[in-house]
Amino acid sequence: MKKRSILCCFGFLLTICILTGCHGFHGLQGVTTTIKQPFGEYYAKSRQKISTPAKGMAEDLAVLSKEEEKAFDLETKDYADLLINDTKNEVITSYHCFKKLYPASITKIMTALLTLENANLSDEIVLDHDIVMTEDGAVISTLTKGDTVTVEQVLRTMLVKSANDCAVILAEHIAGSTEKFAKLMNQRALELGATSTHFVNANGLHDDDHYTTAYDLYLIFKKVVEYDVFVDIVSMKDNTMTYKNRFGQDINEYMQSTNYFLLNEYPVPKGVVMYGGKTGTTSVAKSCLILMTENEEGERFFSVVLGAKTKGDLYNSMAHLLEKTTK
Repeated sequence: MKKRSILCCFGFLLTICILTGCHGFHGLQGVTTTIKQPFGEYYAKSRQKISTPAKGMAEDLAVLSKEEEKAFDLETKDYADLLINDTKNEVITSYHCFKKLYPASITKIMTALLTLENANLSDEIVLDHDIVMTEDGAVISTLTKGDTVTVEQVLRTMLVKSANDCAVILAEHIAGSTEKFAKLMNQRALELGATSTHFVNANGLHDDDHYTTAYDLYLIFKKVVEYDVFVDIVSMKDNTMTYKNRFGQDINEYMQSTNYFLLNEYPVPKGVVMYGGKTGTTSVAKSCLILMTENEEGERFFSVVLGAKTKGDLYNSMAHLLEKTTK
């Protein structure tokens, strides 16, 4: 029995190394972190099914080694893309997918995951202060101090409109402060195997120490799409947030999706079924997008583009990836 336990542990550690392409888990600020349950509850059933030391949690994922990535190109050193056939757990294409880059508002998929795991959608939040954004051009909602709104309405507005104040509202509701919430984000990232990720805020507004990789985003996205409500929200073309102001009056805020594929401003390649995803844009991160789609055979795909110079470049690059899902 003791020998079998040792073999199972060895197989588990070997799987981790293959998955991450590294020799250990590196946590915040370069400190090596010991994690007792590296992949959390999602893999509990898989662990129970392990019958030999050769099997492990990576069999649920598309595994990619650093050696399989394309070489660096000076003109696109801050660009990355990734396309994964989730049905077959196969990597179709990758470019710099382990490079640490700024995710902008794609960060909000982690905020959404923690919200769905730790809050009730019907819970009401009473805003006890205004949420102030200091970054120029940061998208916000019409919510102000004294308003009463449900968690679900805030979640929808965060994902559809990409409202940065809504991410802060959810973070404070769940953890008490954005700083405490960021710690939860980083711990959850490690549990999912996203070992090259470090978050400092819930919305993705720029901070030099706030980064992730295309592959890590795939790991986080794969988890959050398990929630049907998340998929329903990110597939919406538009949404109306309803809440009560401090005088008890009903307020409605209409918004459209930031995903231009859903708005038909950029054509979805023929044969691709668009479920949706999350956009991200800052002056430093440039234009970013993560999507879940299907082809006509019913195969599910995850695609990521980070660091596109313009919106046009972003949607052209993503369309090029999506075209590969139909071949």
